[in-house]
Amino acid sequence: MRLTGLLILIFVGILSCQEKEKKDPKNTTVQFELMVLGAAQDGGYPQAGCARNCCSKHDENKAKASSPTCLALRDHVAKKVWFFECTPDFPTQWQLWKTTTGDRNKSRPDGFFLTHAHVGHYAGLIHLGREIMGTQHVPVFVLPKMFDFLSNNGPWSQLVKLENITLNPMNTDSAIRLSDQLNITPFVVPHRDEFSETAGYRIKVKDKTILFIPDIDKWQKWDRNIVKEIESCDMAFLDATFFKNGELNRDMSEIPHPFVEESMKLFEGLSASNKDKVWFIHFNHTNPLLFDEQAQVLVEKLGFHVAVMGDKFEF
Repeated sequence: MRLTGLLILIFVGILSCQEKEKKDPKNTTVQFELMVLGAAQDGGYPQAGCARNCCSKHDENKAKASSPTCLALRDHVAKKVWFFECTPDFPTQWQLWKTTTGDRNKSRPDGFFLTHAHVGHYAGLIHLGREIMGTQHVPVFVLPKMFDFLSNNGPWSQLVKLENITLNPMNTDSAIRLSDQLNITPFVVPHRDEFSETAGYRIKVKDKTILFIPDIDKWQKWDRNIVKEIESCDMAFLDATFFKNGELNRDMSEIPHPFVEESMKLFEGLSASNKDKVWFIHFNHTNPLLFDEQAQVLVEKLGFHVAVMGDKFEF
């Protein structure tokens, strides 16, 4: 009886450890690994200077901290890893990647794909400079206005001049072929473009397509139909900066992200299998999906997912 009970406990423990690791049941050869290295908005969670109840949840050990939104994609065959965004919390995220994957001998990512010039999406590049890592020729893929911004404004221009990074200009809706099994296609989405345009990405991994749109204005402002985009992909990491209107003590029309409530209403006609593709990400520190279990359960109950720092997926 004792041996049987022990075996049951071991089996349950194995299942528990594997719960957050998503695998394609049809896939017998894992070549790619995707990891969420952060799911918060630009300032992370908890956010500096916040004394509200949202961030006090973390102080009271009732919610887990999260770095700003970043995805890492590893190609086991090519022995390369690509980061989507380079956030201010890059040192923590790079260390998390190395310790989680066991890839301790790699000194840096093999390249970065940036979306736009808001601080949480590119400011981590500063760690590549001579004062810290002193890297050489790290590829940084950007759309044209972002190329100009980094080239002509310090301290980023120094990274270019000293060849710590190599800017690789991308063309909208033109695929970048990284290998036979990996293609990255940028597209433009409407957003507050003070310094650059804003990119989203369609990541083609083997026979799977991953949509990455961490920042966008209301879905209705886009010249594409987000519902059809979800239907045509296999996973979609989508902007969920705010859960609902009134979340901030200011006019939220000035920062017109799609509220999670609006997105779920828009997506309610999707089939269960298509809803299952949606992973909400890029949560402002006020968003209850970071700290309120009831909100998290509601989203999951409606068929969607809440991205969490540390989530892993294999292809």
